[in-house]
Amino acid sequence: MPASPVLWTLDDRGVATVTLNRPEVNNAYDGALISGVLAAMDELGGKPDLRVVVLKGNGKHFQAGADLKWINSVRPQSPEANEAASRATFEAVQRLNTLPIPTVALVQGGCFGGGTGVIAACDVVIAADNALFSITEVRWGLTAAIIIPQLCDAIGVRQVRRYALTGERFGADEARRIGLVHDVVPLAELEVAGAKVVEQLLANGPQAMAETKRLALESSFGGMSVDDAAYARLVRLHSLKRQSAEAAEGLASFAEKRAAKWGSKT
Repeated sequence: MPASPVLWTLDDRGVATVTLNRPEVNNAYDGALISGVLAAMDELGGKPDLRVVVLKGNGKHFQAGADLKWINSVRPQSPEANEAASRATFEAVQRLNTLPIPTVALVQGGCFGGGTGVIAACDVVIAADNALFSITEVRWGLTAAIIIPQLCDAIGVRQVRRYALTGERFGADEARRIGLVHDVVPLAELEVAGAKVVEQLLANGPQAMAETKRLALESSFGGMSVDDAAYARLVRLHSLKRQSAEAAEGLASFAEKRAAKWGSKT
């Protein structure tokens, strides 16, 4: 049987490790991986001794954004099915964002598209010095609608306006400069650096940290201050763009390994 796309463990300290487990496609997300993240959140949410969640990616890369083959399989389906896919993706990121437990992301290799939204939703992000980032959606005629609030919260509107429009790649030091990650360490020291942060978190009062996180999100630009209607609009826009002619051309260019032929009104 194929391995689960999301693995998790919980140690006797109350530290959960959630691992994205599609290394053969650089942990690109599809419906099964999204469902796996939501299931992990459900199961861990019922653990009274849960203290910290550490998020990792199995293999050379942390998370390569959406699996474009999966995106292409969703596109021809009904508008309702497309909206459901976008809603599930949003819920996975937002539940990570609002989890009343400290979250620590350890990033190695590529972190693209939705992966940048995932780490923007985490409380502490440590990147290896080989990490590479890009908000890639516009390259394929898509939008990053459902992760824009988290990205604006993490790096600010000004940086989102650059990196979400250019789709350019940038390294770990630039990610630290703009606030997407907190620390950069040699790849060989990534686990040790994460363990140090976990120990610091375990020394603190769980309820005090939960309340502090809640208050920080309530005060933020992009966290809990965006109401349900605004998020519903983001989900709708995300799914509609996936079904556009421009997205069809962008995804075809990826599959055919060629430059996209953008029209002015596609």
